[in-house]
Amino acid sequence: MNLPNSLTIVRIFFVPVLVAVLVQEGIILDFHGIVISNDVVALIIFWLAAATDLLDGYLARRWKQVTTIGTLLDPIADKLLVSAALIALVQMHVVPGWLVVLLIGREFVVSGLRSIAAAEGYTIRASELGKTKTFFQVVAISLLMIGIHHPWVMRWANASLYLVVLFSVWSAIAYFAKFWRKIDVGIKHRRRAELLNAERQRRRALLAERRSARAASNAVSAD
Repeated sequence: MNLPNSLTIVRIFFVPVLVAVLVQEGIILDFHGIVISNDVVALIIFWLAAATDLLDGYLARRWKQVTTIGTLLDPIADKLLVSAALIALVQMHVVPGWLVVLLIGREFVVSGLRSIAAAEGYTIRASELGKTKTFFQVVAISLLMIGIHHPWVMRWANASLYLVVLFSVWSAIAYFAKFWRKIDVGIKHRRRAELLNAERQRRRALLAERRSARAASNAVSAD
């Protein structure tokens, strides 16, 4: 277990803490006369979790520690963090439920494509569109949390959220195209290999029949 993968796992453990702090409106900290509400604490936790996302990717590339488990686990951690934050914000009546259903549904679809591709021996890496979508998700969720007590921020939060929807749909189409190309090529190669194997077996069977017929003919001639 290298450090980038450990940071990814830490980000997953941030998820229940984030939800617990965000939905409990009574949590207030008083630090040397500075009152900190639960949504501010949740925002700090969310930023720390998002920072681990940037850090683990940077370290994995810099230290050449990019692993298959890290490639698969990193987007799952991102999806858990973002989905948990959005669902908590729906419960707080900050975000419309239909929009969150659309975004989380997209994540399930992409995760399903990744799983099928992994079963076929392919790894679909995060695209630039997917990374852009994740960036806008962090921005939108941060603005939504800030807008809980600062209504004027909600205009920018909603604009960011609709950008997230745009990039989510766009990147989902890109993932599907990449998935289709990989799986389609894999199926064609497998089918070609099956046809070649069937042709070899047919030729072997035909050769065996000819040998049997020749052996039988030689036996009759000897009699």
